[in-house]
Amino acid sequence: MDIYQYSFTAPDKVVDENGHVNNVEYVRWMQEAATQHAETAGCVQATKAAGASWIVRSHEIEYLHPMFAGDEVCILTWVANFRKVRSLRKYRFIRSVDDAVLAQGATEWVFIDIRSQRPRSIPEEIRRLFVLVPETQEP
Repeated sequence: MDIYQYSFTAPDKVVDENGHVNNVEYVRWMQEAATQHAETAGCVQATKAAGASWIVRSHEIEYLHPMFAGDEVCILTWVANFRKVRSLRKYRFIRSVDDAVLAQGATEWVFIDIRSQRPRSIPEEIRRLFVLVPETQEP
């Protein structure tokens, strides 16, 4: 599975004093989209079986247009690369009604051993669960 789609409608409760969706919500939705993609690909189960987990090293997000309550949005997310203990995942927020790209971002995830809480090499059986999307093929 290469590009995963996670859709939702922005609820009223996430609107800030500026009248648009609060920036913090985008990060929460990035994590939800990543988790759903990983679950669908079998990565969550494989990671647990390996005695491991994923933690965030960094988030990057660029806001291009505001999102409002009631907007139907699709997040496209994909794995861009695997390194020894890290993986880069990218995201694109698209408003359904006009295909406007509202935001784009990336998260660097680190694969860790549950017991030691230290980074460890990402097993090949987990790497194989995702098709990497090179920059030239990003949506």
